[in-house]
Amino acid sequence: MTYSVELTGQEFVMFSTEWCGYCKRLKSQLGEIGITFREINVEEEPDSAEFVEQVNGGNRVVPTLLFSDGTALTNPSAIAVKEKLASLA
Repeated sequence: MTYSVELTGQEFVMFSTEWCGYCKRLKSQLGEIGITFREINVEEEPDSAEFVEQVNGGNRVVPTLLFSDGTALTNPSAIAVKEKLASLA
């Protein structure tokens, strides 16, 4: 299955839930360094939950980030996100 979302350049999507502590921490850290993103709640969009499970070996692990080059990172640090975005520039 391929999850369809339009992304270009340094855009990315964070798949998360409202209750996830790791998601809250990463969102806060990204905000502190001025990195913006689109957020999708996997509990509200079943297709997105299927994508998250696909890229995480059947597990619904959040935060999972999808980048414009089609790659995904699971529970990355803010530094890893910044490095990934730099590679897309």
